[in-house]
Amino acid sequence: MAGIYIHIPFCSRKCIYCDFYSIALRADTVDNYLTAVGREYLSRVDELSGESVSTLYVGGGTPSLLTEAQLQTLMAPIDTSNVAEATIEVNPDDVTSAMAVALRRLGFNRVSMGIQSFDDVELALIGRRHDARKAVEAVEILRNAGFENISIDLIYGIPGQSLESFSRSVDAALNLRVCHISAYCMTYEEGTRLTRMRDAGKLVEVDDETCVAMYQLLVDRLKAAGYEHYEISNFALPGCRSRHNCGYWNFTPYLGLGASAHSFDGRLRRCNPASLREYLQKINDVGFAYDVESETAEQLYNEWIMTRLRTADGLDLLEVGTRWGAKMEKHTRSVLSGFEKEGLVRLNADVASLTDRGVMLSDMIFRELFVV
Repeated sequence: MAGIYIHIPFCSRKCIYCDFYSIALRADTVDNYLTAVGREYLSRVDELSGESVSTLYVGGGTPSLLTEAQLQTLMAPIDTSNVAEATIEVNPDDVTSAMAVALRRLGFNRVSMGIQSFDDVELALIGRRHDARKAVEAVEILRNAGFENISIDLIYGIPGQSLESFSRSVDAALNLRVCHISAYCMTYEEGTRLTRMRDAGKLVEVDDETCVAMYQLLVDRLKAAGYEHYEISNFALPGCRSRHNCGYWNFTPYLGLGASAHSFDGRLRRCNPASLREYLQKINDVGFAYDVESETAEQLYNEWIMTRLRTADGLDLLEVGTRWGAKMEKHTRSVLSGFEKEGLVRLNADVASLTDRGVMLSDMIFRELFVV
């Protein structure tokens, strides 16, 4: 099985924390871009070596800015006959009844919505266009249109956010009873307005101790509500794991289409340029725009270790031996054995997983396991 990711780079405005490739929405550019994505798909689909495509994910940027006709143009060339999960990212303020019905008509059966917070002051600070009321309304509109598989994003560690205000956002998310919740700690990426504001003294980072307390509150509250904590940042009701994201974590091949999109066939990574002009030019000239990044066995091992340990399914140590040999399996077992004694790793037969304390110190654990 395989997946397809399509990047829609257009936004009406950029959130202050975002470092994904995005540009202002221009009507004269969108149609050319969507046509180019279709051409790229047709010229590259053979990279999947005949694997059936089971998941599709349209992200951004803000895909929900596209009209139904534009989304039809995007989807027309793509074979979705075997797609079990088709996800599109939406912003709450773009969601209308007509749009939700159109998404269903186009074959999408899962929506991922960036709510981030249910506190209007926090939303305004980070540059979101919606308020908490609109977020709740958007979920109801999607449900009324027939979407059962709805995922929402939350952010903790927003400047000015307190443990109490984050707790209220978690409560609001639980009241919606969506089947999937992703939650991420606010990060200060180079080049973002958020980082420039911090460096200029216009805002202050939430301290690490409070961020850890927020994360622990999130984990405890969602587990008590019946959500499975199946990856460090992801929680799902039974049967509602993100199939597409799970594919990333187990090295399922995927094809990335559009400016800045990445692809992976299990060995090679292909990376499209984060430039609309360069992307369009290359697609028009040769039908593809990527540069190839060939990874070493050590780099692939590091990625496998990290992605598998981030999941509740854990790291199969016998599979480490099968993929990278007895020497790497011995190294992995030795390092994890030490962390097991410290209560950071749980070893069940030949499968290793992080304990709750281990999750908090996962970066340190990964560093010790990595080889260079």
